[in-house]
Amino acid sequence: MDLLVEKVAQIGEEEIRKYGEALMVGGGTPGPCLVKGKGVRVTDNRGKSYIDCTSQSWALYLGHCNEEIRQAVYDQMSNLTHVHQGFHTKQRYSLAAKLAEIAPKNLNRVSFTVGGGPAIEAALKIALKNRKGAINNICLWDAYHGSTLTAAGASWTATKAAGKFTGVLNYLNDVCNSFVRVPNPYCYRCYFGQKPESCNLMCAEMLKHTLERGVNGPAGGVVIEPVQASAGQIPCPQKYLKRVREICDEFETLLIFDEIQTYCRIGEFFAAHYFGVEPDIIVLGKALGAGLPIAAIIIHDKLQGFEINAEELHTFANNSLSQIAALKQIEIIIRDNLLENTRKVGKYILDNLILLQKEYPEIGDIRQVGLHIGIEMVESPETKKSLSVEKSKQIKSIAMEKGIILGTGGFRKHLLKIKPPLITNMHEADEIMDAFGSALKDVLRE
Repeated sequence: MDLLVEKVAQIGEEEIRKYGEALMVGGGTPGPCLVKGKGVRVTDNRGKSYIDCTSQSWALYLGHCNEEIRQAVYDQMSNLTHVHQGFHTKQRYSLAAKLAEIAPKNLNRVSFTVGGGPAIEAALKIALKNRKGAINNICLWDAYHGSTLTAAGASWTATKAAGKFTGVLNYLNDVCNSFVRVPNPYCYRCYFGQKPESCNLMCAEMLKHTLERGVNGPAGGVVIEPVQASAGQIPCPQKYLKRVREICDEFETLLIFDEIQTYCRIGEFFAAHYFGVEPDIIVLGKALGAGLPIAAIIIHDKLQGFEINAEELHTFANNSLSQIAALKQIEIIIRDNLLENTRKVGKYILDNLILLQKEYPEIGDIRQVGLHIGIEMVESPETKKSLSVEKSKQIKSIAMEKGIILGTGGFRKHLLKIKPPLITNMHEADEIMDAFGSALKDVLRE
């Protein structure tokens, strides 16, 4: 079997099926075989082009094959590629300093790792190190923080939220079970029957009650996605996050923001800035490296950090290629005003979705912060009964036939996501909306 680099482009569909027998894929939704991409578009092995509204697991803010990122990485490869974590590099120093500069003012120390799950676990290590005696951490209902052995315990995949236990059930252990869950602020389906305009933040008060009565000993950290992504693109209301901050301070528990998906995507560098709430730890991943693997945590000055005694040791935590890509991406985002573009195009898509909702009331709720957009599909707005999984999958499938790749929301397969690269322009937004509207018509009206 000849798989030399020069032969890869010549692999046909028969070889793809055959070679697939050698591969295990533990998650995701099977899609077409992709062969090239440029900007917001990607092309499959049959030559069909799509606007990528998933940014490939939300990891490509500058789209596919950005020339400046390519050149920066190429130039770096002439000097250094992989460097052991114990050696200093200018790239690591520079990225740490830049992240500290743009982060909230009291978060100034950075530790790098290779992916979101390990970064969540790094944050939990810091929490437990600074909260002596803690054995539990708090997370929200329906959260998703990764699938590594510890992080999986904070994700909905370890629960029966999907109506059944998923594969994570095979790996549950004492570490995975160190999390206690509290209600999330799911305003569209409030568990306490409240309305946003008159809400008394019972979901936040449940956190307080849990810290008082629901954990053994002190809790290490409260882990929150400021916009719950896999749960269904659920933005945490600002007043909720502010109350959570107060509760964490009262119980001397660390507040951890999982910003793996909110970094830049909501129109600010950090959700901490957007919501005006400063956490104790910020976790970054996914798009931080412009498509190259890197993740990080940024911690508050008051906290005791990692020490050089193998507390946090990763072979590829000092990847100079990912670091230089992350730096170049920040430079481009600032230079090209991409945070403003994110806000502008996101609002434009929202306005068009609201117009579409008048024609299709099956669009039950639209949740948009920047280009972090979720559409909850229902049978009717009165009952709020979820649109069937079959119809939701059909909308996604037909949308793909019409040239856009949509995401779905975790276990709620009736939740569709529109999260394209931050470089998306108005013309491309129109293409997205035309294809989405056409897919709705084909499934819901014809």
